[in-house]
This record gives sequence, C-alpha cells and structure tokens, in this order.
Amino acid sequence: MPAPMSGISVCVFDAYGTLFDLKAVVETGRRVLGDRADELSGLWRRKQLEYSWLRSLMGRHSDFWHVTGESLDYALKAMSIDDPSLRSRLMEAYLSPATYPEVKATIEKLKTTGHRLAILSNGSPTMLTSATKAAGLAEHFDAVLSVETVGIYKPHPTVYRLVTDHFDCQAANVAFLSSNGWDAAGASAFGFQVVWVNRDGLPRDILPAVPHAEVTSLASLPDLLS
Repeated sequence: MPAPMSGISVCVFDAYGTLFDLKAVVETGRRVLGDRADELSGLWRRKQLEYSWLRSLMGRHSDFWHVTGESLDYALKAMSIDDPSLRSRLMEAYLSPATYPEVKATIEKLKTTGHRLAILSNGSPTMLTSATKAAGLAEHFDAVLSVETVGIYKPHPTVYRLVTDHFDCQAANVAFLSSNGWDAAGASAFGFQVVWVNRDGLPRDILPAVPHAEVTSLASLPDLLS
C-alpha cells in the first residue's frame, strides 16, 4: 500500500475513465458492432484525446462535445461504418455514462470525512452536468470544473490552476485522481499530490513528473487519506 498523503483538504477527480466507464458507452452499440465494439472504443478514445491536444497546440479550441463527435466520426469512417443511428446512440450514451462499481461508495465515504470534493474535466459543462446527475453524484461535489472556463485542454497547467483558484488553496493540499497516465503526470507537474488509478495495469508513462501513488481502484483512496 502506498504511503498515506498528508495535508489534503480537497480531493479532485478526473471524469472520463476515472469516474465514468467509457468502455461501457460503446456497449450501447455492441448488438450492431459485435466484436468490433472494442476496436471502435479504443480508436474513438485515442482520437478524442489526440484532437484535444492538437487543438490546444494549434490554439483552435472547440468544446469537448464537438471534439467527441469529430473523433467518433473519424473512428467510424476508419472502420468503414456508415450508420447514423448508431452514431446518435453512441453520442447520447456519452451524456449518461455508467460509473465504475466502487465510485459512488468511495465518494460518499469521502464526503463524511470533511474533504471538499470536485471534478476537473475536459468535458463541457453540459456533458458533466448530465453525467453527474444521471449517476446520482451531482450533490456530492462542491465544484464541477470544466476546461471551458479557460479554453484549453489538459494537461496545460492553466487547467489545474482552476482548482487552486476555486478553492483558494495550495496545490500541495490537493489530492488529484486520474486513470489517465498523461493527466496524472500533468497534475503532478503542477504540484498536486496525484494518485494514478491504473485500472488496466499499464506501464507508467516516461514523463517529467510522477504520481505520489498508484492504485487499481478508487476504493483505495480513503485509506490513503487517513
């Protein structure tokens, strides 16, 4: 078990892949896609992230709903799938994605400890409002912060600064949770105490900053904060 973190007053969660299971989104199309559902899921997610990074580098920001649609269009075209009805179902599923099994219990337990809780996400405000309400999580968070406030995507430090500005705290007093290795590195470089939720057992990215701890599930978080 990693060493406990100290001085934490705010716990901040990435949304997609950390709280919300993106692989489950594609399940809405498995009847049509069959064994190709997993391929589509991986390509869609990869292009979604690539487009967010490329738009940030080009200074051509567009909100995450638009980027999600463009990356899905690319994935469908790359796989020679022409099915407008399937596209509509997949995009609609993004508004109410399933959470991972341990998420709600972990959030509720943290809420009783007095920590302030927040989401920091690439998602647009509309996407995040819809997802948290559908999951029954909205009332548990003190803030849901979107990159739309600053018009650039993670891992730009301006995004992480939204947390310290909102809560008027030091970066070292923030526990940041993400399943994305690149996001964990970006948040650690900013100064957060980062927990990488490595659900898939991936090797650590070779980047200039490393997480404080690595876990396989959010269920481990309360013990790290005790």
